[in-house]
This record gives sequence, C-alpha cells and structure tokens, in this order.
Amino acid sequence: MTRDDIFEAAAQIFREKGFHGTSMQEIAAAVNLQKASLYHHVSSKQELLAGILDQALDLLIERMEQVAALDLAPADKLASLMRAYLEALAEYPDLAAVLLLEHRSLESQYRRRHIPRRDRFEAIWRETIQAGVASGDFATDDPDLAAKTALGIANWTVTWFRPGGRLSAGDIAEFGAQLLLQGLQTRG
Repeated sequence: MTRDDIFEAAAQIFREKGFHGTSMQEIAAAVNLQKASLYHHVSSKQELLAGILDQALDLLIERMEQVAALDLAPADKLASLMRAYLEALAEYPDLAAVLLLEHRSLESQYRRRHIPRRDRFEAIWRETIQAGVASGDFATDDPDLAAKTALGIANWTVTWFRPGGRLSAGDIAEFGAQLLLQGLQTRG
C-alpha cells in the first residue's frame, strides 16, 4: 500500500459519496489500513483533496501544454485541446469528478495553493483563443469569457458522459469544438 493507493481510493470514494460524505475511516478501510495508520500517510482529508486536485491539474496541464505547443491552425488547436481534455476526463473519471465537483470544499490554505494551477490550466485555453483572435481566425472581444465557455462545455460532461455510450469522448469533443467554432447559426 502506497500513498498513491490512498489518493486513488480517496478519489474514487469522493466521486461516489462527495468530499463531505466521505470519512477518513472509509478511506482507511478501502486501502486495508486502520484509521490511525492512515494518518501516518496523510495529515487530513483536506490534504487528500488538495493532493487529488494537484494530481488532476498537473496531468491536464501537461496534456494541454503538449497540444498548445503543436503547430496547428487556431481552430484545429482549439479542437485538439477539447479532444485531449475530454479524453483525459474519460480516462481518469475519479480525478475528473473530484476536480470539477469538489474543489469548492478546499479550505482557504489549500485553495491558495490550488488557484495558480487552475489559473495556468485556464490560461492555456485563453492564450489559444487570443492567438486565434490575433491571427484573424477568431472574432471575440473577450477571449477570457470564450475560454471559460469552452471549459464550461467540457467540464460538465463529467456529469453525464458514460464510457461505452453512443459517443466517445473524442466524438463529444469534436461536437463541442464545432459548436464553439461555428455556433448554432444556419449558414447562408
């Protein structure tokens, strides 16, 4: 049993029961430890939550930075970001659910540590849209709002996406990217 095993079990239980609905006793039992022994590995449930959020954002930032570094047209880069993001959410559903649904449970000391990572993740999207505006490919007066809208479309898939369903994460990403890039307007 490793610290990573503890974080993995905690993420799964937080996803199923929510942060506030989960006890340290349940996490300890999931990794076959006594509750007192669990505290040898982590100091608190808040530390577990912060660690899971860090792990999720580090993974996502790495993947998004790889896409952002590609020499692609702005529309293709935005679609690739959406695909990489949704595929990561589908690949790591426990991390994704905790990141997107439980971050508000962080106490202030952990939230201060979390915000720079979150801001870096969002900046990759904003910078991609700003580059598209600069090249004349995108038309928006508010790249920050456009980035938050793109993320809003992607983020909520964690609540309804089902592996093995009618559409893959890549299919949903393609739809979301096209919706953002083309809108719902009919073309003349």
